[in-house]
Amino acid sequence: MANRILIVDDAAFMRMMIRDILTKNGYEVVGEAQDGSQAIERYKEVKPDLITMDITMPEMDGIAALKEIRKIDPNVKVIMCSAMGQQAMVIDAIQAGAKDFIVKPFQADRVIEAIKKTLG
Repeated sequence: MANRILIVDDAAFMRMMIRDILTKNGYEVVGEAQDGSQAIERYKEVKPDLITMDITMPEMDGIAALKEIRKIDPNVKVIMCSAMGQQAMVIDAIQAGAKDFIVKPFQADRVIEAIKKTLG
């Protein structure tokens, strides 16, 4: 069975790019969200195997959403995404429980490598 993935990014074209990479590699995209609070709701609805989560979003950022989702499911698998290669954000994301980190613009092979590694 294909792994089920939730895509969270405030930019529609970024969600489309990730969706394209994932579906071409046999993953099932079970939902999308455009901010952290939407991500929490979608997570409860679709219970994905993995979440790709943008860090910088309006309403609620990805790190805050990750912390909330971990309260629901401490074993959630989240890969953080950000255009900013800021070391502090990467560290914050990992400390909050992210399993990996991918940088925009996305390179398909790096995205798939991170997902395979995270899903084991």
